[in-house]
Amino acid sequence: MKQWLEEKLLQLNVTEHMDEENGFTRLSYTEEEKQAHNAFRNVAQELNLEVTQDVAGNLWARWQADQQDAPTIALGSHLDTVSAGGGYDGAAGVLTALAAVKRLKDTGFQPKKNIDIVCFASEESARFGVSTVGSKATAGMIEKDELARVVDVDGISIKEAVESYGLSWEAIEQAEKTTEDLESFLELHIEQGTQIEDNGAEIGIVRGVACPIRLQVTVKGMANHTGTTPMNNRADAFVAAAPLITYVEEQARRLNEVQSTPVVATVSTVHLSPNVMNVIPGEVQLGIDIRSVDDELKRGLAEQFRTYCENMNDSNDIAVHVHTLVDNDSVHLDSSIQEKLLQLTENSGYRAHSMDSGAGHDVMNMAARWPSGLIFIPCRDGISHHPKEHASIEDLNKGTDVLAAYIEHETSEHK
Repeated sequence: MKQWLEEKLLQLNVTEHMDEENGFTRLSYTEEEKQAHNAFRNVAQELNLEVTQDVAGNLWARWQADQQDAPTIALGSHLDTVSAGGGYDGAAGVLTALAAVKRLKDTGFQPKKNIDIVCFASEESARFGVSTVGSKATAGMIEKDELARVVDVDGISIKEAVESYGLSWEAIEQAEKTTEDLESFLELHIEQGTQIEDNGAEIGIVRGVACPIRLQVTVKGMANHTGTTPMNNRADAFVAAAPLITYVEEQARRLNEVQSTPVVATVSTVHLSPNVMNVIPGEVQLGIDIRSVDDELKRGLAEQFRTYCENMNDSNDIAVHVHTLVDNDSVHLDSSIQEKLLQLTENSGYRAHSMDSGAGHDVMNMAARWPSGLIFIPCRDGISHHPKEHASIEDLNKGTDVLAAYIEHETSEHK
């Protein structure tokens, strides 16, 4: 199995070796993503799975049960990447799902339910700033008219990209599956952190996905000449904004000292205007990203930031405005699936660690419609979205073991 994993990992990444100096770039609805999807089709067909493409570009590879009306469980992830990303984010989940099917087929197992391995399209937001398009379409969460206007850095709209991919934008909503179409969904992903190893475990069982609150803070002062404006007669927007950066960090750290549920907060973008060496900054925009699976906790922290910013308006020379860009409820995954995965991981001889995910995945959309689960395998040094991203074949094999055990458990009888 390890040799098969090595071979198919290369095949799914459309490469001869994983050590690509510049990483992998397979942006949404590009020829590069299509080549990876074609590789998925070929691997699935080698396993005698029936492969179909839906109108959003998702590929579904089915292991058909003997009974045509049998329920269907689904597993999978995605094959698109960020620019100069790694070859494991998404690919690990697709690869191990296919490997789990191979393992069961090799033992002569006959499922009593259908098994769908899905390769979602356009999971990453790297091209359009919009993530998980394929799984949103599957779950009936596409806002087609609003999304059609979104463009990439070259001015190409997502509508144009989908149509260039050979699909019909007008039909994309037809990718939606009914509640009855699937019984459950399970995704495997690299952790993109180090909690598994830090806790002496081998497999992470995810309780929930911490969706973000994103705030845009605009601080307005007065641009003026750096050489002629006295220090006591300035309204430097950057100086006024600077304490907010440390405030965000300090308040998040303080909460984590007293709360059992983690919260993270980051000032992750800064835009200065006019951003000229000899001009005092007249306006600064800060982007703040706050995440926790505890929605009350993250919203309370966001409110603290708003109050802090409002108090900055006490200065007559500075004006501060806070705009909420995103405020999404976090996603709590199915508890019964978590319990099964914990038991199956232990039965497979591996140590499990229950944890939350700070990054979004396709599973968060699927969980809105179907009982869903997410498991993590380690990635070296927690590095992801980078050419040095790496998951060992041993860890991919362990993930395969757990997925195969899950499939066997779920499809041994037609309930």
